[in-house]
Amino acid sequence: MNIHEYQAKELLAKWGVPVPAGIAAFSVDEAVAAASQLPGPLYVVKAQIHAGGRGKGKFKELPPEAKGGVRLARSAEDVRAAAADMLGNTLVTVQTGEAGRQVNRLYVTDGVDIAKEFYLAFLVDRASGRVACVVSTEGGMDIETVAHDTPEKIHTLIVDPATGWRAHHGRSVAAALGLSGDLAKQASSVSEKLYAAFIGTDASQIEINPLAVTDDGQLLVLDAKVGFDPNALPRHPDLMQLRDLAEEDPAEVEASKHDLAFIKLDGNIGCLVNGAGLAMATMDIIKLNGAEPANFLDVGGGASKEKVTAAFKLILADPAVKGILVNIFGGIMRCDIIAEGIIAAAKEVNLGVPLVVRLEGTNVDLGKEILANSGLPIVSANDLGDAARKIVAEVKKVA
Repeated sequence: MNIHEYQAKELLAKWGVPVPAGIAAFSVDEAVAAASQLPGPLYVVKAQIHAGGRGKGKFKELPPEAKGGVRLARSAEDVRAAAADMLGNTLVTVQTGEAGRQVNRLYVTDGVDIAKEFYLAFLVDRASGRVACVVSTEGGMDIETVAHDTPEKIHTLIVDPATGWRAHHGRSVAAALGLSGDLAKQASSVSEKLYAAFIGTDASQIEINPLAVTDDGQLLVLDAKVGFDPNALPRHPDLMQLRDLAEEDPAEVEASKHDLAFIKLDGNIGCLVNGAGLAMATMDIIKLNGAEPANFLDVGGGASKEKVTAAFKLILADPAVKGILVNIFGGIMRCDIIAEGIIAAAKEVNLGVPLVVRLEGTNVDLGKEILANSGLPIVSANDLGDAARKIVAEVKKVA
């Protein structure tokens, strides 16, 4: 789960991380009022969407020469004009794709005189099972570009969560940024607090870009991107309240209501599978047979009738879907129960596209018999390869 920049800064401030003063606004008048509460005389008006590249982005509704989603303002009139341009309009960035995101929230912050910008992030390093601290002197730029063009300017420190953050980690961060004296002490302190926030909130990512040195020698977090491990969110009901459903794919929001893992893709063959690994294999074998999956959908181990019905509805809500492949390994959940759920779901949603079902596991023969006697045009498959070939062939018939 991701959160907005203003939420991230408010959260990090609770962990002692230094951030400039800022106030969220949901209307033009609120933005102007927010500026009046800040020291000034320079303000920054920031569009709040779950995507990077906002400063270089363009609004669909504004002329091409219009400024992006991060603007400097030197007066209340400038704040009002920027807010009026942004709110309710669609911001397109390198991360949103062509569709863009509608801006419904703004963040008005106090302006800062910047002497230098750095990059600092904490991530989960799945290869080592530890926390990676990524540091670069090239702040304010796309880190992917830095990694491609000047990889020597990126330094990675691995932190063992069993021992936690130590003083030598802080010294290493300061050294990687080329800082000494008081700034080195600040870098060590900021990085230690960010690590504590990372562990304490079960974050999957905390990205600071830029971490700025101000003209008066202070380190400040000027932008923050924070995401959390969804599996840990039940331990953090306070963080759940920060979720902005308007920033998420409607289909994925609906899937979460039924405890389904769903991600929309660009193909035309819907996939309904139990188990993430099996779902990945199913998508791979569809591609191997010359077609493209329309989604990743894992119904989990308890594929009840209700969950299967919800899954069918999600898949069929995509007009690009021309066929569905159901690939179920019945372990805890018996194949005959799954077959009954598939039939009930297919009838309830008035299925109008080809459906291929591959069952394996407990009571598989009974499950196949139930499908065969259902009176529905369900194509049964013997194994995963057979299922993929059959659904691709069925889709080609109706294409």
